[in-house]
Amino acid sequence: MQQITPVPQMPEHVRGVINLRGKVIPVIDLGIKLALPEAKANDKTCVIVLDIKSEMGDNTLLGIVVDAVEEVINVDAEQIEPSPDFGTEISRDGCIGIATRKDGLMTLLDIEKIVSNEISRTLANI
Repeated sequence: MQQITPVPQMPEHVRGVINLRGKVIPVIDLGIKLALPEAKANDKTCVIVLDIKSEMGDNTLLGIVVDAVEEVINVDAEQIEPSPDFGTEISRDGCIGIATRKDGLMTLLDIEKIVSNEISRTLANI
């Protein structure tokens, strides 16, 4: 994983910034952002750089730390089930649905919804 430079006074899930081909890119830890159990970094941990459309309509580069990338796949619409109602106040806004695969289930995230509110806040402070 590329070295991330910390930035003071950022929220816990904002890990810092990286320099990618001369561009400074903010990096967030998706696991912390989604309140998932902490995973120890290993040789599979990596930063995925996304081109996200901000609320203002501009495209912004954003890095997200993930535990690993196993594969890149196409999911057909008929494979996607709606996100279940857990009977709680938990927001399902960032979840597109659940995809069924032969080896289990996969949660499909709308990454723009998950990070859109903070892209402008984070970039304003970096």
